This record gives sequence, C-alpha cells and structure tokens, in this order.
Amino acid sequence: MNYRHIYHAGNFADCMKHALLVSLLQHFLRKDSPFLVLDTHAGIGRYDLESAEAEKTGEYHDGIGKLWNQPPDSPLAPWLELVHKAGGPRFYPGSPLLTSLMLRPQDLLICCEKHPVDKRTLYRLFAGQPNVSVHERDAYESLRALLPPKTARRGLVLIDPPFEEPGEFDRLATALQTIHSRFAAAMVAVWYPIKHRTPIRQFHNSVEQAGYRNVLVAELLMRAPHNPDTLNGAGLLVIKPPYGFAERAQDQLNCLKAALGAHEALVSELVPE
Repeated sequence: MNYRHIYHAGNFADCMKHALLVSLLQHFLRKDSPFLVLDTHAGIGRYDLESAEAEKTGEYHDGIGKLWNQPPDSPLAPWLELVHKAGGPRFYPGSPLLTSLMLRPQDLLICCEKHPVDKRTLYRLFAGQPNVSVHERDAYESLRALLPPKTARRGLVLIDPPFEEPGEFDRLATALQTIHSRFAAAMVAVWYPIKHRTPIRQFHNSVEQAGYRNVLVAELLMRAPHNPDTLNGAGLLVIKPPYGFAERAQDQLNCLKAALGAHEALVSELVPE
C-alpha cells in the first residue's frame, strides 16, 4: 500500500515495458474482432514528470528523457507517438493510458488498482470512456473474478507488480496457473525486476515445469546483475507472443540499449511452441 510509481515513472524499466506492450497490442488490431486487456496493477495511469516526487529521484532523466529525439523510423516510434499523445514530455503515460489510446470501440480495458486513492485518480482519468472500467481490487484476486471475459475471445493479461513484498515470484507462478485455467487463449505479459539472477532462474524454471508452451523472455540490463540491492535490469515474460514479436522486440531493445547505454539487450525463447 506504500508503493508510489511516480518516483520511478519513465525510467528505463518503464520504457522497455511500455515499448514492448505497444508491440503486443498492435497484434490485436490486425483483426476486427474485439479484444480485452486486463491490467492487474494499473497505478494512476499518467505521471507528472515535473512533480516533486519525480524530480526527487530523477529516474526518468535516464529513461524517457534520453529518447525524445528518436528518428521517425525508429523501432520505438509507435510507442513514443503515444507518449506524446498522452502529454509528453511533461506527462508520462502508464500502461492503462497507453492501452486506452489503442482501443477501438469494440475493445475493452479493465484496470485493477488496490490502493483506494490511486484507484480514484485512475477512475477520473477514464471518466466518460465506456470501454474502460476501473476496479478497486487485489490484482491476483481479479484473475478469478474477472476471467474469462464475457465479451471477447481474445485478450492480453498484463501483470506488473511493484515487487515490494517477498514472495512475489511465487504469487506470479500461481497467477499464471489461474489464467491458464480460466482464460487459456489469453496472451500473458509479466514484468519483473532483475536484481540478481537466482530468483529469475527459479521463476523461469517454474514456468517451464508448469507445462506452458510458446514462452518468450525479453530483458534489458543496465548493468551485470550481481548486486541484489540494486535494480540492474528488467524483464518481460510473454506467453503466446504473436508471430514476429521476437524480432520486433529485439530491435526495440537494441534501440533502447544504444540510447540508454545499457549493458545487454536480449530476447530468448524460454519454452518452444
């Protein structure tokens, strides 16, 4: 209940996660049939980078602050266009706002935010948008309550925990089982921090042992992951990624690596199709 993303909004991890998210959502736009996005840890949706909180850490200076001058043909261009549309460079859009900007009338976004104050802020942001709903609900409980969707056969479940409590990787493993049992057709994207490799390997092993197929991992490392007290990188695990996503993701990560001075950018197949 104490986590506030405003201190970290627009940092390298946000940029990596959101650029890849936009690529995943573009896949759904290729067909006219409706799709659902369930954002389990939605936050407040939009962050003022000129606020005292954002300036206190200044993390965005080494993230989105280094990306405004990307060329029009950059692999990051589709995401950056949405960031500008949402009010950049002053305001940085979180995943709910980015997703909402890509929805068509037939599509649906469900946002879950446990913190009551943040939930009210998010609710005001989307007031008047009939295909966006906001719930004050625990992220993991929402998977049982809101899946399977009633109006769409296609969808993406985005799980983006703050990782402020121990045992988060175990909760993620359980959440993936819940999604598989209730909405097996869903594409799933799970963001995770990279501090030290051991918990990441354990999480990846749990996904492999659970029997999932077609699992991809994208990671951006700012430095070698040797210090468990430092955010050294970020990863996105994707179950059922669309055709061609691996190549697009690698191009995007390579671009981020060059612009941000990252240590490593890697897209790999964790489990084959």
